[in-house]
Amino acid sequence: MSTAPCEDLVVDALGKACPVPVIDLAKAISGVAVGGCVVVLADDPGAKVDIPVWCRMKHHELVAVDHDGERFSFRVRRRQ
Repeated sequence: MSTAPCEDLVVDALGKACPVPVIDLAKAISGVAVGGCVVVLADDPGAKVDIPVWCRMKHHELVAVDHDGERFSFRVRRRQ
């Protein structure tokens, strides 16, 4: 994972069940330039598996995953 900073587009998927956080990420990533980031806020437990897998499948970089209790924050850098 890269530590280089990037500007963030925040997607609030709190309260949304699987697969909506990934769908919201997929829609949002096209709205940032290559090298830019999308931060997905989610509290669905499935997101902690689904988002990293989606990043690998779509060749985007999972920069960071943070969690605070049941809430997660996923920072994804657009690679293509």
